[in-house]
Amino acid sequence: MATSDFAPGDVVVVPFPYSDRFAEKRRPALVVSNDDVGAEGFVWVVMITSATHRAALHDVKIENLSLAGLTAPSLVRPIKIACLEPARIIRKAGTLDARPLAQVVDSVRRFVG
Repeated sequence: MATSDFAPGDVVVVPFPYSDRFAEKRRPALVVSNDDVGAEGFVWVVMITSATHRAALHDVKIENLSLAGLTAPSLVRPIKIACLEPARIIRKAGTLDARPLAQVVDSVRRFVG
């Protein structure tokens, strides 16, 4: 898949890396990168996790699960970001609503800015 196939707000399924070991888990993630990142051949994604996990600071609840292509209550965890080549993206599952996307992007900007 090309980087142009993905836009901020897309919910994708990826092999997301664990932060505490050399392994990864297939899970949904939210695309947060823009065209500048895509032009370099990469996609930035942030973790989506089950809402049953302990909430972390800056987590954003996904209200519209069907639009996002998710079946279980979930949270976007902007503190956990990964850089992937588009070929690692398994599929697009859905899209996040504009309001929660803006919250996630604002958090990411604060973390890197």
